[in-house]
Amino acid sequence: MPVPFRLRQLDHVVLRVRDVTVMRRFYCEVLGCTPELDQASIGLFQLRAGASLIDLVDVDGKLGRNGGAPPGIEGRNVDHVCLSIEGYDEAAIVAHLEAHGVRVGETGSRYGAEGEGPSIYLFDPEGNMLELKGPPIPGSRVGAAG
Repeated sequence: MPVPFRLRQLDHVVLRVRDVTVMRRFYCEVLGCTPELDQASIGLFQLRAGASLIDLVDVDGKLGRNGGAPPGIEGRNVDHVCLSIEGYDEAAIVAHLEAHGVRVGETGSRYGAEGEGPSIYLFDPEGNMLELKGPPIPGSRVGAAG
């Protein structure tokens, strides 16, 4: 039986967080997200990330309490979130992140939704791993017509 819908793109990612203020500052000031919608009564703070959203859920809020223990050394809520970016200049990006005190991980070429291309791993203030993904190498997408 065929699937009765077609997937288009990542809509949003939800991160359960301990400190909404610190996390909002990081995602807005360091990564360039913009505030979208605050629903403080349930502990939900949505940030615009290009065409998608990153939702921050306060672990002590109404929604957050449903998820159990907060993220920490012993476990994370998400392995990583990959953000596709334009203007990939690895040295400039790493310098920007380091100037903000961000812990930068490995850099390298990795496969993503648009194909193989450059990427940088980094960590937000609560230890969630993020990936900034640059443009694909032309012709590197596995399913690409060629």
